[in-house]
Amino acid sequence: MPARILVADDHAIVRQGVKLLMLREGFEVVDEAGDGQEAVRLARAHCPDVAVLDYSMPLLNGLGAAREIMQACPQTKVILLTMHADDRYVLEALRTGVKGYVVKSQSATDLTLAIHEVMRGMVYLSPRVSRALVDAYLVKSELPPDPLTPREREVLQLVAEGKTTKEVAHLLGISVKTAESHRTRIMKKLDTPNTAGIVRYAIRRGLIEV
Repeated sequence: MPARILVADDHAIVRQGVKLLMLREGFEVVDEAGDGQEAVRLARAHCPDVAVLDYSMPLLNGLGAAREIMQACPQTKVILLTMHADDRYVLEALRTGVKGYVVKSQSATDLTLAIHEVMRGMVYLSPRVSRALVDAYLVKSELPPDPLTPREREVLQLVAEGKTTKEVAHLLGISVKTAESHRTRIMKKLDTPNTAGIVRYAIRRGLIEV
């Protein structure tokens, strides 16, 4: 049976390219998503063998989507497709449980190889990031702990994207009062008095791109 793949990227041309590659390699593409929340919804509906997620997506980034997908469908292997080769992104992804980390600047065959490897139960890293990961472990570098809960990270990303409290509440299916409480706690935890501080933190953590 061919591996069943879910593809998620906010750029339609990238999604189409990945989809064509998957079909050419004999995989089955069960669906495609344009943002992180849609990726989670479709993953819950299909429980694919592999979810290929862009790291930087609106509404919920790839890492946040990965957490929710793996919780809903433990058998689904997640591969992050990203421009980030920094060791801190790689380490955070691996600690989250991501099984593949593919840098977009690599060749298309890198993604194909990643799918085959994770389907065999292995962890796959693009050659470009492997050295950074080894170096990080050698110097025992650690990521600063993230003080935010998964829900607070979702709220933070939406706020950093410019969404109002009312819009955040609607997108997450919570009350405006709850959304405002999340925002207040986020600002307190990050020790910032304004939205600018939230945006800076989101950029540093790779939740949004400039």
